[in-house]
Amino acid sequence: MGFELARFEGEVDEELICPICGGVLDAPVQAPDCEHTFCTGCIDQWLRLNPTCPIDRQPLLSLHLKPAPRILRNLLSRLDVACDFQQLGCGARVKLASAAQHAAQCEYNPSRPVPCGSGCGLMVPSDQLAEHCCVRALRLLVDDIQAKNSKIVSQLRCEQAELRQAVHDLRRQLLSAGISPPAPLPSRSALPSAAGDASMAGDESLQLAWARSLRLARVARWGGVISTPDLVLQAVVRRSLAETGCPSRLLTELMDRAHERGWPDGVASLEQRQTNRRQYDSYVIRRVPGKQAVLLLACENRHMPPSLMLEPGIVMIFAHGVE
Repeated sequence: MGFELARFEGEVDEELICPICGGVLDAPVQAPDCEHTFCTGCIDQWLRLNPTCPIDRQPLLSLHLKPAPRILRNLLSRLDVACDFQQLGCGARVKLASAAQHAAQCEYNPSRPVPCGSGCGLMVPSDQLAEHCCVRALRLLVDDIQAKNSKIVSQLRCEQAELRQAVHDLRRQLLSAGISPPAPLPSRSALPSAAGDASMAGDESLQLAWARSLRLARVARWGGVISTPDLVLQAVVRRSLAETGCPSRLLTELMDRAHERGWPDGVASLEQRQTNRRQYDSYVIRRVPGKQAVLLLACENRHMPPSLMLEPGIVMIFAHGVE
């Protein structure tokens, strides 16, 4: 629908009036042959029922419509129009081109965003301020941010997986050509530290010695994995690993990978776990003593592709199926 004529100063040229609604043209479009001009909303509604021009009845479809000429749009934009909230007390008259911007900021606009004075600092529509709850609004904002962050993380994981696969393929091509590929760079978590037993995190021989003190295991049911264990379950496994003599830094790094968000891409989702299930039989697996949990250490699984292993390893907790 077009703009009400009563809102405009003086007489409006008839070329700027929609022949369907009788108002000043809003988002004008033009028929290609007869060049009659209408509001977009008006002509769309008309053509749903009558596939002809409402003036001369020539055949016309929505897909045939084209934007109104620039000169007509310029004439419209220069018209002086009263504010949308004139009846609420606003006496401003602005150019039609800036009417929407003025309305959004008009002090008489009942939906004009205003800062919440209760402490959250969010901008709230004026007519919703009485019902505004800071806690609920902030939770919604956090949920929105987390959803966006999750999408970004997912995209980065996909890119990371592609890069790892590309490196893996290149190394395999070098090996097939009889060329020894360079050793992969250690991850930051595998770099040695000068402080006490933290150096063991970067010392593969010591990691192997510690790993071999643990019993080899077999996972009979990979579907029994708890991919998102709660903090209590993680604490139980952490305590059991600490009792085996696992160095504190290595223990921290391993427990950071006890949840699917810390696993490599080939393990990090149910879809990937179903796709790669057969490759898991190639893992060298160590049992966490007394628990339905296992360790997959990088130092014992150099044969696995990068998409299935991270430094210094990963922890997987199961509901059942560990033997």
